[in-house]
Amino acid sequence: MKTKAMRLICLSLLLFLVPLLTSCAKEKQVYIVYFGEHKGDKALHEIEDHHHSYLLSVKASTVEAKSSLVYSYKHSINGFAAELTHDEASRLEKLKGVVSVFKSNPRKYKTHTTRSWEFVGLKEEEGGDYRGGDGDDGLHNYEVNDDRFRVGRKFLKKAKHGDGVIVGVIDSGVWPESRSFSDKGMGPIPESWRGICQTGVAFNSSHCNRKIIGARYYARGYERYYGPFNAAANQDFLSPRDADGHGSHTSSTAVGRRVDGVSAFDGIARGTASGGASLAHLAVYKACWAVPNVDKSHGNTCFDEDMLAAFDDAIADGVHVISISIGTTVPHSYLKDGIAIGALHAVKRDIVVTASAGNDGPGAETLSNAAPWIITVGASSLDRYFIGRLELGDGYKYESDSLTTLKMDKFAPLVYAADVVVPGVSMNYASLCLPNSLSPELVKGKVVLCLRGHGSRIGKSLEVKRAGGVGMILGNSRVSDDGIHADPHFVPTALVLSSAVDRILNYIYNDDEPVAFIKPARTVVYPYQTEDSVYPAYQPAPFMTGFSSRGPNWVDPYILKPDITAPGLNILAAWSGADSATKVSIDRRVTDYNIDSGTSMSCPHVAGAIALLKSTHPTWSSAAIRSALMTTASMTNEDNEPIKDYDGYPADPFALGSGHFRPTKAADPGLVYDASYQSYLLYCCSLGLNEIDPTFQCPSKVPPAYNLNYPSISIPYLNGAVTVTRTVTCVGLTGDSALSTYNFNVEPPFGVSVRAEPDVLVFDRVGQKKQFNIVLETQRYEYTGEARRDRYRFGWFSWTDGHHVVRSPIAVSLV
Repeated sequence: MKTKAMRLICLSLLLFLVPLLTSCAKEKQVYIVYFGEHKGDKALHEIEDHHHSYLLSVKASTVEAKSSLVYSYKHSINGFAAELTHDEASRLEKLKGVVSVFKSNPRKYKTHTTRSWEFVGLKEEEGGDYRGGDGDDGLHNYEVNDDRFRVGRKFLKKAKHGDGVIVGVIDSGVWPESRSFSDKGMGPIPESWRGICQTGVAFNSSHCNRKIIGARYYARGYERYYGPFNAAANQDFLSPRDADGHGSHTSSTAVGRRVDGVSAFDGIARGTASGGASLAHLAVYKACWAVPNVDKSHGNTCFDEDMLAAFDDAIADGVHVISISIGTTVPHSYLKDGIAIGALHAVKRDIVVTASAGNDGPGAETLSNAAPWIITVGASSLDRYFIGRLELGDGYKYESDSLTTLKMDKFAPLVYAADVVVPGVSMNYASLCLPNSLSPELVKGKVVLCLRGHGSRIGKSLEVKRAGGVGMILGNSRVSDDGIHADPHFVPTALVLSSAVDRILNYIYNDDEPVAFIKPARTVVYPYQTEDSVYPAYQPAPFMTGFSSRGPNWVDPYILKPDITAPGLNILAAWSGADSATKVSIDRRVTDYNIDSGTSMSCPHVAGAIALLKSTHPTWSSAAIRSALMTTASMTNEDNEPIKDYDGYPADPFALGSGHFRPTKAADPGLVYDASYQSYLLYCCSLGLNEIDPTFQCPSKVPPAYNLNYPSISIPYLNGAVTVTRTVTCVGLTGDSALSTYNFNVEPPFGVSVRAEPDVLVFDRVGQKKQFNIVLETQRYEYTGEARRDRYRFGWFSWTDGHHVVRSPIAVSLV
């Protein structure tokens, strides 16, 4: 009986599942069909016809094939995006000439969301960039406080602030009215520019100028998934206009004009906002959009097919640099990652692509944009802090990060939220200051201690304000004690860790008249804090942020990532006039400039530096520019100690790559590790990706992946000895000398010996190349098991001629 019953159950399940599986097979979704590089023998209409022929092979009619097409990529990228069933996609993947087929996914990508340029050594005097901007006299002063940066006083002038260089930003669009995008005093649009100013909702050709020289938007994939665009539900503009703030922030960080006297939130970070290359031109490619009917604070969505179209146009338009502060939520192989594909085609045209590493740190193997032809950027700090202060009536003082500038007049009574709620609020939620939970009769004129948990942080201060409170202490609960998260609150607010919550509650319940006073946030530059400061987190800058994503490289551990780090914490830059500073729907406050954090902010810092290097060295390849940035990066902080991680311990290359970027040093690196498009194709052969370009054939003997001419070395599972080959190119002799002699120096990873063959390189002309080998070998005592074999250990090597130091990190794990 039991056997018969089980058979009936299985039969029933089968009858239920078969239609379901059939339905799934017939359900249409957008897939990208990628053919690799064009052969160069077809006109644009012939390429599109070629794509249609592939669609016709799986579709029932010409009409169905054409209606299913979302994009035909035909400038540089060869492929198309179309609505397909799973079965149709599988059939296409088997056809000759198809390199890869992968499904679009709305959750695959996300955006990775000023003293910053002064901190890295590009300070200017009052007077703005050399064509005036918002200044008057056009003078410069390149001095900074740190001697390590006193190396390029004439760098900006020589680079002409990026004049003539075109930076393409793939993001959420631009707010063209921002003063950061003024074209006052700018030079003409480069003759090589082939882009357009695409019109749309609240955006027309008059919004482009000599700063914003082009703007496009891409929403076909977005609309295929979410349906026709609806302004109310989408909370966005069907145009290049930025309704989010992210795109304006990243664009102005890279190439924004110098604007004096700006700040966020009534005075926070007051000073001058400027991009790194303030006279470079901006090309806007909007490919990220608000998720319909979802609060903007949850972030944008960016589709593969829309970003690939943006890359294809940017390459054809003639940009020199592409900055993309977007990444995958989980790692993907290179040929199923739209950013990696687009970047490879860009690099073939010597367009430098820089991308954010991601905000999923500090865990290992969390970074995105790991392809070696992309410059991958982590996020580190500035030397600037925004600090608020709490004082209790018993003399207790507490300082923490704050972005709230509202003031209290005097000490006010202090209460705990759970004691001042309206009747009927569950005890589980009484301390959380949720909407309409507080009693105005019990809260009016008081400071309220609220706990994090359910509900937005900003919403809790709005509830305190609604109930008549004059201030809020927002405390971490023990389950949400993940650090301090500063926001611009609606009432004076102090942020405290869970340990301080216990101290404050003890005061509330053991004092007859507990009172509190909250001081507004103030800007403090390390090491110039006040003598009475009790802020516990001061440390010399830069230090690595906890959110910055880490290596090792999940896609290929032989490529060390990230490449470099740049400022990404509390960065002031332009914002959208259609969004609040917090992006929370209940917040209606708008601001011209906003403070934001993330590798999204560090990436455009590097893009700005690249624009300056492109202007200074127009013939340098994408790989040469990456090498110059990496090998000249700093590994020490303001106190000349090793750069620390967020937890106070020394940061390793899986956090900071080669170090903190120094644009002025990168202009004169001495030697570079160059690589061509063909070098990357050969590297792809080592991964079994051998059909990307029909004009390139993988050799019968493919060199190992670790022999790609990269400015760093990563060897996982070292067993015995490995010989790594590198080639350096001389890009500048030492002073007036006819010869430059470079000596090898090394600090090997623990348990590994490292030597160079040869260990001296002599150059007598610019452009000369020299090859050398690095031999890494496990040491006997380590190899026998005195330390863990699965843990990476780190070191570095360098070539030094007395003037240049060409430094590279090493990461090794043992078998």
